[in-house]
Amino acid sequence: MVKQLLERVALGLESRAVPSMIIGGQAVLVYGEPRLTQGVDVTLGVGPEQLAKIQDLASASGWEVLADRPPDFVQRTLVLPCLDPQSGIRLDFIFSFSDYESQAIEHALQVQVGQALVRFASPEDLVIHKMVAGRPRDLEDIRGILLKNPGIDLPYIERWLRDFDRSLGRGMIAEFQSLRRSA
Repeated sequence: MVKQLLERVALGLESRAVPSMIIGGQAVLVYGEPRLTQGVDVTLGVGPEQLAKIQDLASASGWEVLADRPPDFVQRTLVLPCLDPQSGIRLDFIFSFSDYESQAIEHALQVQVGQALVRFASPEDLVIHKMVAGRPRDLEDIRGILLKNPGIDLPYIERWLRDFDRSLGRGMIAEFQSLRRSA
């Protein structure tokens, strides 16, 4: 069921010329330890001004938009939450137009899923996303990704984490280095 949903997402976004990549639990399944995941997180390489394209995709796909006033909600959160009623799977479309996200989308791994090439965040970019999120589940996912991907580009990860540390001030480099040692 998830594979068909990923295929529909990829084909729908491609037909609307919206660059994207899958992040979160679905991407962890590609690079890390298998785990139960309850949704699909899609980073979009566009800003909220492209909301109409995503609403059109949701409508054409039969997905329920979970926000009462989507334009206001997306302006506030940069996320359009949807639900696929057929599978009960939640989809979060995350609007992002930063230089980092554009580069991450370019680095994404393309995986054939049905008739679509689905773009999954690279293992390096997935680690970066999970470090920024910083929840306990994310940190466990990072350990699994590091264990299963011994050739991962550590300097790339650390460069971006330094940049995020400067803007967020969270000490992610030290935390990442601790995770590396424990993996």
